[in-house]
Amino acid sequence: MKRLLSLRAVLVTGKGGVGKTTVAASIAKYAAAQGKRVLCAEMVGGGENARAEVTSALAQALGRKDLDDQPVDIAPNLRAVALSPALGHQKFLRDVLPMRLLADAAMRSGAIRRFLSAAPTFPEMGVLYRMLELVRQTRRDGSFEHDLLVVDLPATGHALALAQIPASLLRVIPTGPIATAVREGLALLQDPTCTGSVVVTLPETLPISEAIELCTGIEQHKIPLATVFVNRVPYDPFSDEEREAVRTMLDGKPPTLGERTMERIDRSRVALARISAAVRAPIVALQDVFLEGSKLTDEVALLMDSAGPA
Repeated sequence: MKRLLSLRAVLVTGKGGVGKTTVAASIAKYAAAQGKRVLCAEMVGGGENARAEVTSALAQALGRKDLDDQPVDIAPNLRAVALSPALGHQKFLRDVLPMRLLADAAMRSGAIRRFLSAAPTFPEMGVLYRMLELVRQTRRDGSFEHDLLVVDLPATGHALALAQIPASLLRVIPTGPIATAVREGLALLQDPTCTGSVVVTLPETLPISEAIELCTGIEQHKIPLATVFVNRVPYDPFSDEEREAVRTMLDGKPPTLGERTMERIDRSRVALARISAAVRAPIVALQDVFLEGSKLTDEVALLMDSAGPA
């Protein structure tokens, strides 16, 4: 966990239903408790109704009803924001066009906004440029506005989509300000001292298979893989000797809650061993917590403080 605190950006990804948003919010709370100035972010749609799409699981995990496309205070050292592709497009146009008025006029054009929202790679490019802007922001004293940006990516494919932007655009636009911005984004994504991806999964057969495949794809695109979190791991209080004694006691008995619990613990052990053997990154097991919303992420953040390799 301490390794994540040294980064500037953490990209959290995983299949739906594995607790990805919970882990992203918990990482942000954990880092804030360690004294880091943290900005926790999520991606939203780039259409004209982007502001209406901001209500999300991340907002609820942080104890809010919704988020905004500008950072809002959540707690000491912790802020949150919705990453709007439109804001990234606007910032990019302001940087490359000779006059700010021209950029603002371009973004007021419905046709241009629709094109930027629908054209392949352009929504992701808007998000990437917005991320760059937030990572670069500084205070009056020259220090970074946020020490750490934690991004809750909306789906497994988005981590790979962000990685594929540079190659796709550079083939079409190899020179000029767009190419320069793309290369800056690529440098951020691929620098292991700045960026780390986090994969979230569950201790079950299919989620572990999907996580291993995702880790392989991330590494193939040269995005540093920082940590794999195995979420909702059942509490296992037994030593090996106690485990055998419990199995002997349950053997031949009708199915009971205790037997199902032991089976779940066994599946979890197998899953942890499997992903530990397949992935080079640190594996962190997060115990199952029976809470919801902000209380859940508060508790998981505390677990992260003491969590070690699985």
